[in-house]
Amino acid sequence: MLQRLRSNFRLSIITLLGLCAVLGITPFAIYRFWQGNVLAGVADLLILLAICAVVIYAWVTDDTRRSGLVMAVVACSGAVVVALLLGVVGLFWMFPPIVTSFFLTSPRLAMLVNAVAMAILMNFYAQFQSLEMVLSFVATALVVSTCAYLFAVQHETQRKRLANLATLDPLTGVRNRRSMEMELQAAVQAHQRNGIPFGLALLDLDYFKRINDDFGHAVGDEVLVNCVDVLVRNIRQADQLFRFGGEEFVLLLPGVDGPGMQKAVAHLQRAIRSELRSPGGPVTASFGLATLRDDDTADSWMERADQALYQAKEQGRDRVVDASVTLASALPA
Repeated sequence: MLQRLRSNFRLSIITLLGLCAVLGITPFAIYRFWQGNVLAGVADLLILLAICAVVIYAWVTDDTRRSGLVMAVVACSGAVVVALLLGVVGLFWMFPPIVTSFFLTSPRLAMLVNAVAMAILMNFYAQFQSLEMVLSFVATALVVSTCAYLFAVQHETQRKRLANLATLDPLTGVRNRRSMEMELQAAVQAHQRNGIPFGLALLDLDYFKRINDDFGHAVGDEVLVNCVDVLVRNIRQADQLFRFGGEEFVLLLPGVDGPGMQKAVAHLQRAIRSELRSPGGPVTASFGLATLRDDDTADSWMERADQALYQAKEQGRDRVVDASVTLASALPA
């Protein structure tokens, strides 16, 4: 439970707001009923129940985007209702949802929700002591919203930057091993649910250590970057490329069977042969292939492709071996 809260910022905000609602609104709902203000008490109670329902939905489904938006709408709508029922005193309840909406949904949607809430209040300004008071409140709310918007945009930018650092390889710009492991798990689940075929190709640049030893790591890095460029230009948009480590790359091909994967990889092998160069001459690659089987886990699928790659290197390199056919035969392109 604590781990989910630490790893999911929006879920933690939804949960915190739900807890604050229980602790903050419940006493006021009781007070309204005790005073005989049944309508305001019922409004508080409905707001509280709606917020709790959204929190439960977020925890059960992990759909924090939709839950966050609904929570922002419920909180702002509830605050507007309370303000209209209680008058000037109720205006103070607008500030918490105005700020928290920027943490519950995207900055643009939060600004829209807040603007609609302010417009509704302006439309019923006659219920308050004076138009000047309502305008002063709206101006204050706009300043708070603007500050919260700027903070939320900055936070979103930093979050995306951190996400890129966590999932992208800094040298080549393709996704890293951690991201690959998540996508392989997702592919296995998609295959089990819907029967979608997937192909997996591991490729290793042949004799790459010689390039580093003879010409330096800077040249080796340039070859890796150029290799990624060749691969990206010769794969489908739906295919996913990952850097597994060193000179090894992984290609995930959704919606392909064994023959389709062999054809695609043969094309990649020819492209690498003709386009990839080092100061020592052309650079080639060895490939190990494996199509996803019904009984595969992500680890077993990866292991079969790795064994096929090992066979390709053992049989002389610059070869394609398909584990789903046989590990004893190589398929020259």
